[in-house]
Amino acid sequence: MTRVIESDLARESGMVGIRLRAMSMQLSRDNRFRLAAVQNNPANRSYLLNYAGEAMQLSGLSMLQIQDGSGRILSSGHFRNQFDRPAAELSRIMPGSDTLMLLRVLTPDSTLVALARTDSVRLGGRRFILTGGIDAEGRLLSKLARDSSLTVALVYPGLKLIQSSDQRVVREIRLPYVDLRDQPTGTVDTARMVVTQSLDALEALRRGVNRWLLLALGLTLAVAVVAAAWLSARISRPLRELADKTSRIDLDRLDQSFETDRRDEIGALSRLLGAMTERLRNSSARLREAERRAAVGDLARQVTHDIKNGLAPIRNVLRHLSQVVKQEPDQLPAIFEARRGTLESSVEYLDTLARNYDRLAPDAEQRACDVNAIVEQVLRTTSPDGAKLHSSLTERLPSALGDSLMVRRVLENLVGNALDSIANNPVGTVTVSTERVGTGPERVRLVVADTGPGMTRQELDRAFDDFYTTKPGGTGLGLSIVRRLILDLHGSLRVETQPGAGTRVIIELLSAPAGDAAA
Repeated sequence: MTRVIESDLARESGMVGIRLRAMSMQLSRDNRFRLAAVQNNPANRSYLLNYAGEAMQLSGLSMLQIQDGSGRILSSGHFRNQFDRPAAELSRIMPGSDTLMLLRVLTPDSTLVALARTDSVRLGGRRFILTGGIDAEGRLLSKLARDSSLTVALVYPGLKLIQSSDQRVVREIRLPYVDLRDQPTGTVDTARMVVTQSLDALEALRRGVNRWLLLALGLTLAVAVVAAAWLSARISRPLRELADKTSRIDLDRLDQSFETDRRDEIGALSRLLGAMTERLRNSSARLREAERRAAVGDLARQVTHDIKNGLAPIRNVLRHLSQVVKQEPDQLPAIFEARRGTLESSVEYLDTLARNYDRLAPDAEQRACDVNAIVEQVLRTTSPDGAKLHSSLTERLPSALGDSLMVRRVLENLVGNALDSIANNPVGTVTVSTERVGTGPERVRLVVADTGPGMTRQELDRAFDDFYTTKPGGTGLGLSIVRRLILDLHGSLRVETQPGAGTRVIIELLSAPAGDAAA
């Protein structure tokens, strides 16, 4: 605010200078003033004496006087009767037209302290000085103090500043001061514009700031306590709940729920613990199921399945013999002799199964076996029940390294599944083929293909699981047994299927060494 006061003071002084400049330009064009001031024309004497007063009123100045180059007053607006009196030469006292100065002059009633400026004009080769100003003690001081807490006082020689105890001086503006009453020669002194501030307002402001500061601190402390309590509850309580739930988890109690809608780190931790619990729950269930199946069902169903495969050829032979007895009894000895090999082969197969299961852990005998002969034997003992059963066997196929019984069990299961898949298709076919593959280590490939409905991706993913079946009355062990037998034979198994395009099961076994094959 004190800088604003200084700026306002400079602006007011500038306005005085502007008015004087306009007045000097007007004088340069005024012929009557020229005649009276330069040529001393008596007819225009009255015009000269009244000129300063009228110009002062029109320009809004509080003082105005016009002097000639010698310092003699030609016209005075603030005190008309001062004409023809010698006065200080203000052009000497005031070094420049832009100088701010306080002048104390006489008026008809009292004295006037004016914020004055000077200007000059030349007429007829003579120089005339214009000195004008505005009242500095009255209107100007009240105009400068814009803030109600500030007071502007003018102190000049002979006047003492009276300052109360509840005020303080915040700025002093020093200005040149000339008293034209008693010092016609014009001695420059110094006056001060003193800016004071009321301490009551400052104290009120300080008390207000202190109150607001204390209130802000109290509110901040309260908000901090509430926020800390809320944050503690939001973080510690969920963590305690998670810790409590986690402590109750064991293999016999996996029913804890970690479901949450939170999207923060605690929510991520809850979902991680929930996923871990779910994996433990699934693993525990699978473990118990595997133990149960291993202890009770797996062996029994596998035995039943293998026995059914061995009994099927015997059932077919007996059914054939029964038909011969009824229709052609005289051909019974010949037919029996022809089917005798099938009966003996099936009985030998069942006997071998019994010996192996008697040991509970049959070992695969890694020796050369004729895959083509096994295929022919299986196809000969299989009853297609109206379905078309074909074979495509490669001649001079190398012997496979494996166990003949296991290979036969694999083939019987695959052929049986293929025939079941085309049971309702009158034009369905099942083809068993063999071929030689591989350029390095030679392998024997056995392929069982059918034109059945095929399998979806989901069905294929579960096809080799224990006890999974899509057939009414099925055991769900056929492909599971096939998978385990192929693993025991160190072979590979691949299935190619597509819904509506049938299924191809491809088995590859290592070829037997040349010496084993010859033996």
